[in-house]
Amino acid sequence: MRVVSILRHAIPLIVSVLRDRKRWLLWGKPAERTAAFHQRRAARVLRSITTLGPSFVKLGQLLAGRTDLLPAEYAEAFNTLTDRVPPVPAAAIRATVERAIGAPIEDVFDRFDLEPIAAGSLGQVHRARWRGREVAVKVLRPGVRALVATDLVVARRLTGRISQLMPNVHTRALLAIVEEFERRIGDEMDFAVEARNLEAVRANFARNPRIRIPEAILALSGPDLLVMEFVSGTRIDALERGRSYGGLGIDAIVERLQELYIQMMLIDGLFHADPHPGNVLVDETGRIVLLDFGVVIQVDRTRRRQLVDTVFAAIQNQAPGVVDGFYALGLVEPGADRAQIERLVELLLDLAAQRTTTRERIELLTREILQELYNWPIRLPSDLVYFARTSTLIEGVGVRYDPTFNPIMSAGPLLWRMRTELMRSLADTKAVQQLDWPTAVGYLLGRAAAKLTSAGEAVAAWFAPTTPRPVAPVPPATAPAVRRPTPPPR
Repeated sequence: MRVVSILRHAIPLIVSVLRDRKRWLLWGKPAERTAAFHQRRAARVLRSITTLGPSFVKLGQLLAGRTDLLPAEYAEAFNTLTDRVPPVPAAAIRATVERAIGAPIEDVFDRFDLEPIAAGSLGQVHRARWRGREVAVKVLRPGVRALVATDLVVARRLTGRISQLMPNVHTRALLAIVEEFERRIGDEMDFAVEARNLEAVRANFARNPRIRIPEAILALSGPDLLVMEFVSGTRIDALERGRSYGGLGIDAIVERLQELYIQMMLIDGLFHADPHPGNVLVDETGRIVLLDFGVVIQVDRTRRRQLVDTVFAAIQNQAPGVVDGFYALGLVEPGADRAQIERLVELLLDLAAQRTTTRERIELLTREILQELYNWPIRLPSDLVYFARTSTLIEGVGVRYDPTFNPIMSAGPLLWRMRTELMRSLADTKAVQQLDWPTAVGYLLGRAAAKLTSAGEAVAAWFAPTTPRPVAPVPPATAPAVRRPTPPPR
């Protein structure tokens, strides 16, 4: 029945997409498709994914924002996917917990709230008290492993068939997404793995007072249950403008978010790869709190060097270095014309330079470039999917609070400040050794000057007289103003 349910949603979509190329599937011109049609079809796909449940929601989240893989209407629609689902009945949760701990709940916990505080597609979280400590208990949804196993078989066959029917860079990338998901989802459904991930990342930040990672209670954790320190905070996308968090403004909080991911991705080589605002909190002292370590990616030194080289080239606006980075990272399809890739990089760097314009202009430029990106010979290797999702999180949070936020340029001062750790971690990366430090220093001074100018303008506005200036009366609508001739100069 599960296979029938999946096919019932998938077959009409596949037929519809095939008709984009041949009106009658095997012959005829392409069917006419308007922007409104694509928006309606994207909404239908979204409803189908949500209906089909955990596996397809997770796959949809991997496709969110992938305008290199999907047309913009669909990639943007997937950004709205969440894994909030109806909670599991209390009796089933109690049975799972007691089976995992080998005892009645009341014999182990001082208190256990059967009403969940969060319900996701793979598990749900309950608040409890254990030995006087407030803890969060993450419980695997009963039957989810068998459901995901069935879904993966169907998804793999469907994407393989689609790739045969419509062989191109996009369908091959879609197949790669499913294969990557299959490699990762087993660990994500094993909470013992998540506990180890959490503790490994926590150890990396043990000496960083700006970041907080909850402690796992390993004695109670296992494949179906994860017990950890309960930490409260505000979602990173729900901060109050004008409010201080431990003496920090929102701009400093966003900087800490960037610092967090720079350390994980480029220095430690072990990073939290499920970045969405619900997994990133800010506590009352301004610390960034990271939750949900089901997907943690290891990045070897070679990959980190390639990433750092590319990022530094982008910061210095060196298009050839960025192009080299694209090739080194495996972003370019075999046989692609290098001149075409250079054109793409120039467009992307131009976009970065436009970040001082209005938000509406930024969104327009982004849409235009990403629409072209869909048609260019660019593919995103499976490991870089997670880096792209992280970049989307940082940019989304930054632009939410500052319409002119520029993730590339704002990373410059942080990379400068963290250069010692980068060099120690990467040793011989050419980007750090060959960085144009005078340019970097000039850039930092420019940012400092801009902040001083803004502060000066704020002070001037504070002390400026508040008496309103006289305003000339507006002529009534029935008596239009008459332009008078300018008197000749004396």
